[in-house]
Amino acid sequence: MKALVIAEKPSVARDIARVLKCAQNRNGAIEGADYIVTWGLGHLVTLAEPEDYDEKYREWRIEDLPMMPDVFRLEVIRQTAKQYQAVKNQIRRPDVGEIIIATDAGREGELVARLILKKAEAKKPVKRLWISSVTDKAIREGFARLKDGKEYEHLYDAAMCRAEADWLVGMNATRALTCKYNASLSCGRVQTPTLAMIAGREEEIRSFAPRTYYGIRAVSSRPALSLVWQEEKSGSSRSFDRAGMERRLAGFRGLSGVVEEVKRTGKKNPPPLLYDLTELQREANRRYDYSAKETLNLTQRLYEIHKVLTYPRTDSRYLTSDILATIPERLAACSVGPYKKPAGRLKNQPPLRPAFFVNDAKVSDHHAIIPTEQYVQMDHMTVDERRIYDLVVRRFLAVLYPAEEYEQVFLRVRVGDGIFTAQGRIEKTPGWRAVYETLPEEGEEANGPCSLPELRKGDVLEGLTFSLTEGKTKPPAPFTEATLLSAMENPAAFLESRDSTAAKTLKETGGLGTVATRADIIEKLFASGLLEKKGKEIFLTSKAKQLLTLAPEDLKKPELTADWEQKLSEIAKGRRERTAFMADIRRYAGELVEEIKGGEGSFRHDNLTNTRCPSCGKRMLLVRGKNSERLVCQDRNCGYKETVARQTNARCPVCHKRMELKGKGDGQIFVCACGHKEKLKAFQERRKKEGAGVSKKDVAKYLNRQKKEEKEPLNNAFAQALSGLRLEETDSRNDKR
Repeated sequence: MKALVIAEKPSVARDIARVLKCAQNRNGAIEGADYIVTWGLGHLVTLAEPEDYDEKYREWRIEDLPMMPDVFRLEVIRQTAKQYQAVKNQIRRPDVGEIIIATDAGREGELVARLILKKAEAKKPVKRLWISSVTDKAIREGFARLKDGKEYEHLYDAAMCRAEADWLVGMNATRALTCKYNASLSCGRVQTPTLAMIAGREEEIRSFAPRTYYGIRAVSSRPALSLVWQEEKSGSSRSFDRAGMERRLAGFRGLSGVVEEVKRTGKKNPPPLLYDLTELQREANRRYDYSAKETLNLTQRLYEIHKVLTYPRTDSRYLTSDILATIPERLAACSVGPYKKPAGRLKNQPPLRPAFFVNDAKVSDHHAIIPTEQYVQMDHMTVDERRIYDLVVRRFLAVLYPAEEYEQVFLRVRVGDGIFTAQGRIEKTPGWRAVYETLPEEGEEANGPCSLPELRKGDVLEGLTFSLTEGKTKPPAPFTEATLLSAMENPAAFLESRDSTAAKTLKETGGLGTVATRADIIEKLFASGLLEKKGKEIFLTSKAKQLLTLAPEDLKKPELTADWEQKLSEIAKGRRERTAFMADIRRYAGELVEEIKGGEGSFRHDNLTNTRCPSCGKRMLLVRGKNSERLVCQDRNCGYKETVARQTNARCPVCHKRMELKGKGDGQIFVCACGHKEKLKAFQERRKKEGAGVSKKDVAKYLNRQKKEEKEPLNNAFAQALSGLRLEETDSRNDKR
C-alpha cells in the first residue's frame, strides 16, 4: 500500500516528491514506489455560497435574512475544480492506505487539507507532517517523525469555526447593509474595526489644535557646546508661556555657566529580536515602501521556491531551544556575498547562552523567520527578493552578536538660577551594529554618536550665547501600512471599553486578523474602494466613512475579535466545544441583521457620473479597480456594468510605460500617462510593422483573459503551474471578513 501526501502548493509538492523519490508524473500528482504526492492550489474547497442552500438567495432581499444553514455545505472552487478532481482520484485509489497532510503547518493550512478530505469523503487513516521549512533536510526529518492526524482535529475545529462564523456574520451583515441602502457595502469582524481605527486617527488629526512651545538654548564657542534649558523640578525643556521664557532669557544674558555634574554611565544596547511576519512587513514598508501583501509574497517565494527562509506566517519572534544546534549550519549556508564577513566572525563562536532570543514558551506553531540550512544563490533572486532576504539574514546575524556598548555622558550646568543640560555618547564596542554597517535600524540614531568636550565639575563656561527657541506640537501621523499593521497587531489603544481583559486577550491572540490574513484584509479594503493612498499615507474614502455610520456599533469594535480569538484558541486546545461557540455566533448574526434592518441612515454615492444605464436609464457609478475602470449601474437590482478603461501590457512608444485601453469596439484608444494617444487600429498596424503581428483578435483574447483573471482567486492554477519560474504566487484564503 502507498501513502498519499497532500501539499498546499505545487512547488512544495515537487520538493517533497524529490525527497521521497517520486518521479513519475500523473494527472495532478507525482508517484513513486511508496508515496504519491499531490497538491492543492491554496484552497480547493470552500464553504458553499448562499444560493446553494436555497434558490431564493440568488437575489439579495432583506426579507430573506438572516441566512442560517443548519449544516454548512462545501463546494469545490470553480477555478481549481480540475485539481480537486485529481486529488480526489488519488484519495480514492484502492492502493492508497493512508493520507499524510503536508499543507502549511498552521490553522489555515489544516483547513485547506481537511476540507478536501471532507468533500472527497475520505475514510482512510490520516497522519500529519509538521515542519517549519521546506529544505530537503527538514522534509526528511519531518517524515521521520510524522504525527497522528487526530492530534490536530481540535486545530481543524477552530479553523472551521472561524470560517463558519465569518460566513454567518460577514454574509448576513453585508447583505443586510447592501439591501437596506442599495449600495455595495461589505463589513466583517476584522475589516470594519480596522476602518474604525483609521477613522479614529483621522478625527484626532482633524480636531488637533497645535500649540506653540518655547525653550532656551545656550551655546559656548570655547569649548564648542550646545546646552538646553531644563526646568529643575519637572525636568521639562519646554514651556507654553512665552512671556515667562523671555523673562528667563533676559535674566541669563551676560552670565557664565558652572559645571555642576559630569556623569558617565556605561550602557549596553542588546540586538533587536528576530522577525515575525508582521515586524518584517513593517520594516519592509518603512525601508522599501512594500505593501504587506508584497512582503508576504516575497517571503513566501523565499520559503517555497528558494528554500532559504523558514515558514513566514509566524507570530513569534523567538526560537525554540532545539534550533540552537542548527545555527552553525545555517550560518554556513548564508555566508555568501555581503554576509560572508559578519557570518565568518561567528563560525567559531558558540551561540550565546543563555540566548535572549530563545524561549520555548513564546513559540506556538512556528518560530521566528530565520535562514534555512539551504545554500544561497543570490543571483537567482530578484532585487525585491534579495532585499527581504537581506533584512532577515542581517537580523539573524545581529542576534548572535554581543550587545552594543557605549558610554552615555550627562552634563549639568548652572547658569544663575537656571539649569542647562547636554547629553552625548561615546561608542565603545559596536557589537551587533557591525552587522548593519551603513544600514541603521529604524528609530535608532542614524548619524552616529554625539560626543561632548572633556569637562570636569567646577569648570566655568564663559561667553555663553542665549537664544529663544520655539516649536509647535504635532498631531498624530496618518496611518501608513507599517503603522496600520502595528495597530492591527495591538489594537488595545482603540478599545472603547478600556477593558484590560480584552486588551490582554487581543495581545495574546495577535490582535485583529492573523499574521497570515492581515495583508489580504488591507488589500481587500483598497479593492473595495474603502481605503485610498496619498503617498505612503492611508485615508478613508467617502464610502468608508458612510459605511461606518451605517454599520452596527458592535462590528466596529476590536473587542469582538478579542472574544472570538480567545474562544477559538480554547477550541484549538480542546478546552471548549465548538457547538457552544457556533450557537452564540448564530444568535449574534441574527441580532446584527435586526439592528441593520431597523437603521435610519442613508447612503449617498459620491462617484455618480452623467452616463445613463442603457438598461434602466439611471445614472451610473464610476468604479476604479486596481487595473481597470468600470461603469456600474447604481441600481443593484439592474446589475448592468461595462469596462471603460483597462491597464494593458502594451507599451507606450514614447516613454515605454504600460498604456490604458479606453472605449469600446472600433473606437478603442490606447492612452499613456505621458500624454501619448493611439487608436487601437493604429496600434495594431504599428505592431505589424514591428513584426509582432498583434491582431484585433489577439488583443480581444488578451482582454478577455484579463477579465477572467479578475474574477479568479489570486492563487489561480495558471500562476501555480508556473511557480517553478518564480512567478509571483499569492495565497487566497477566501474568507468572508
